[in-house]
Amino acid sequence: TRLTQALTIRFHLRNKAEQLAIARINRLREHAATVDKPRPESIFEAVHKLKADGCSLEDVLGVLGSLDIEPTLTAHPTEARRRTVLHRQNEATRTLEKLGDETATASESSEALAAFERAVLTLFLTDEVRAERLRVDEEVRNGLYFLSGSIWHSVPTLYRDLRRALVASYGDAGAGVPLPTMLRYRTWIGGDRDGNPFVTPEVTRRTLDTLRSESMRMLLAETREVRLGVCLTTRRLEAPSVLLASIEADASLGLIEAGTLRHYRFEPFRAKVRYIEAKLEHAMEQPQDYSAADFVADLEIVAGALREAGVPELADAGPLADLLYRAKTFGFHLATLDIRQHSAKHEATLTTLFRLAGVTEDYASLDEAGKLAVLRAELKNPRPLVSPERQIDDEITRDSMEVFALAQEAVKRDPASIRSIVISMTHDLSDMLEPLVLMKQAGLYEPPNGVHSGRSMLDVVPLFETIDDLQRAPGLLTELFEDEAYGPALKSRNQFQEVMLGYSDSNKDGGYLIANWSLHTAQDEIARVCRAHGVDFRFFHGRGGTVGRGGGRANRAIMATPGVSHTGRIRFTEQGEVISFRYAMPVIAHRHLEQIINAMMLSTHFASADIAKADEERAADKPELIGRLADSSEQAYRALVESDSFWPWYTGASPIRQISKLPIASRPVMRNSGRVDMENLRAIPWVFAWTQMRLTVPGWFGLGAALGDEDEQTLAELAELYQSRPFIRAMIDNAQQELARARLPIAAHYAAAVDGSNEAFGVVARDFDRARAALLKITGQNELLDHNPVIQASIRERNPDTDLLNVVQAHLLERVRRLEDGDAQADDLRAVLFQTINGIASAVQATG
Repeated sequence: TRLTQALTIRFHLRNKAEQLAIARINRLREHAATVDKPRPESIFEAVHKLKADGCSLEDVLGVLGSLDIEPTLTAHPTEARRRTVLHRQNEATRTLEKLGDETATASESSEALAAFERAVLTLFLTDEVRAERLRVDEEVRNGLYFLSGSIWHSVPTLYRDLRRALVASYGDAGAGVPLPTMLRYRTWIGGDRDGNPFVTPEVTRRTLDTLRSESMRMLLAETREVRLGVCLTTRRLEAPSVLLASIEADASLGLIEAGTLRHYRFEPFRAKVRYIEAKLEHAMEQPQDYSAADFVADLEIVAGALREAGVPELADAGPLADLLYRAKTFGFHLATLDIRQHSAKHEATLTTLFRLAGVTEDYASLDEAGKLAVLRAELKNPRPLVSPERQIDDEITRDSMEVFALAQEAVKRDPASIRSIVISMTHDLSDMLEPLVLMKQAGLYEPPNGVHSGRSMLDVVPLFETIDDLQRAPGLLTELFEDEAYGPALKSRNQFQEVMLGYSDSNKDGGYLIANWSLHTAQDEIARVCRAHGVDFRFFHGRGGTVGRGGGRANRAIMATPGVSHTGRIRFTEQGEVISFRYAMPVIAHRHLEQIINAMMLSTHFASADIAKADEERAADKPELIGRLADSSEQAYRALVESDSFWPWYTGASPIRQISKLPIASRPVMRNSGRVDMENLRAIPWVFAWTQMRLTVPGWFGLGAALGDEDEQTLAELAELYQSRPFIRAMIDNAQQELARARLPIAAHYAAAVDGSNEAFGVVARDFDRARAALLKITGQNELLDHNPVIQASIRERNPDTDLLNVVQAHLLERVRRLEDGDAQADDLRAVLFQTINGIASAVQATG
């Protein structure tokens, strides 16, 4: 216990020290940057490159105006640390910063060292693992910790960077131009119902209320700070008439007693901001009287009046400008909540409703043509299927109807609070039309009538997850866009369609190479379908933290996607340890976000909707060659996971059963209770267990089978693609990083404890050796990651302590297997096992 605790805390502190090093290196690079040679992957660099490509200031603003970047926080169970531990680690980080301050006095350094020692002592005396599984409300608070912390603080700095970059490249012309809102946040926490029975309608309602109250609380606090700063007197300057008229209109609302602001009679700017405060306070109780758009409009009046009064510096920089950036980014909702549900639940709900309404007795038993006939007829019929007051016994149906009714209430109060219904496991056209019928029932969709041509209050977002669904997605979307029943909803959403792509289940379904290739080609073909049908679109990338679940550098992934898929719009999930790393410190959050904005600016500008150019680009990826290799890889992967020896080895050697008991999230790790198998096990614990064993199979397996028998000419062709094609380079670099992180001697230690495991482990080990040899030839390296010595050194330096944690874990697993559940000794051993899981996750900086 003490050994694993000491090693785990050492890794926690090492990770924090590395974050501080990243921040320090970025500062040094910022100091060294010049106008002509800005810091790489920064907003300054993006603006500089656009100008170098001949863009005018108006062109750059056009690119910025097209950007719609929406990181999406999820509660997927990939953060093994408690929030309490995260707090203590951040305390240690702050003291480390003080210890690194060269200007600190001797007494200040002494105090910082003592504070650091206290933080470490507290970590030693704090439980690493929660006593019980997280509740959804706690997950919501965890999300708030980052939304109201580093994310909230980082947003204005990005816009200040952009303002300075425009001035650096375009002079004073860039100083006063309005900046478009290019970044907004979304969340699944409290709205993701797929496989989580604990996300009830009441939980979703509380989540929406919490997000709103937290955003309004912070906006109100900042508005008060703005009031303290706009102490301009009419004895020194003239107040613009628009400001005075606005104050007079505010006074007529009666929110502040007449005469209360007499002391502001010479300070109209302060008076106006005080009225804004009063309206915010009133809106907390009466939301229908004052919206986020009204709030922004009021702040714009103050900013415009300051410019008219001759003090634009107070409008375009400082607290008022920061407040405006935050108001436009976060609104009164903080982060837009998605509602996600499995397509089978929508079908089950409609089966009950159609039976109660006398439409059809058993909708679920109909074939696809029969389902579509029923759905199309219902989407033309304005009447509800059942009365909203009708009592329904079926729990799934009752629950679904409550959620859609709740969404209608939320959207009516604030359209930005919920904007999407995401459909997991979208297989057929009926899966897309079913939510529309349920939206019609709740008043979220109105069919065309004599007054309007149809109104939809939400986007209906398909999620394509399996290899088969990814390959069928372009054809399905063609059907969707040409279907008369869906047309009115699409038109009412301004011909906009969001499409979500699942990186986790596609990898679990077919392995690394086929998943990456299917995702890449799906984006290309879906984009072509959308453009051919005049549909504006956005891809929503369901990425996890590990390479096996789509992880890796987000900005490089953006640059590697097909050019025809770039529209300036993007969404991507961020979860668990990814959130903790990227948003642990404002400076790290800032770096993460500026890299994404940089990639989106450049990819949007240089992308082309020209299909002829897109055809050239697609041909350059050598689709016949990569497709053939992907098929070979998938065959090897399926042969492994479907072999008789695989599951006994995987479940016996890995800590998967202990991970299933780890209380790190509200969502169960299994889709249904029962035995562990490919169908039942979720992608996150699947990857998590491989990571713990140091095999990282989801990040490379199958490459050996695909590449091992290829001749020198083919490998030379792949080497050329590696140098010239961003997608191929990203895919190979991610794989070689996972190969470098794998430790076969450690994995063999786990395998040795399971009888008959030689066959499955031997297949994996052989594929590893072949993949490693092939990738070294393709990349021209002597060792994996020679081109990235920093990560290479980090892995090498972490291995000895991590190996020790693995040896302890494998030993404990063998002891626990010999004991029955409920045995007191098994419970004690399992507590230490949980600690080793936490420690290894911290060591390799990855879970699932």
